[in-house]
Amino acid sequence: MKTMALRQLLRQPKSVKRLTAAGQAIRITDNGKPLWVIHPASGVAGDDRSCREILECEFEALLGERRSEVSAAGLVSDSRVL
Repeated sequence: MKTMALRQLLRQPKSVKRLTAAGQAIRITDNGKPLWVIHPASGVAGDDRSCREILECEFEALLGERRSEVSAAGLVSDSRVL
């Protein structure tokens, strides 16, 4: 497991992306104290469906919901003070 400082993570996020894509876990530290361990993604935990299938199901569920009777434009115009 590679160790990386928080500052380095913030300044060089591509290096973390590259290491996790190669299958390595990375320990993120702040002043030498461990904060997080970043593991490469191995899919959706506990679910055999792909992320795309899950997103499609969630999107369809959102589309199936009843529309709100309050308009966003109405909320914005009501909140403005003249």
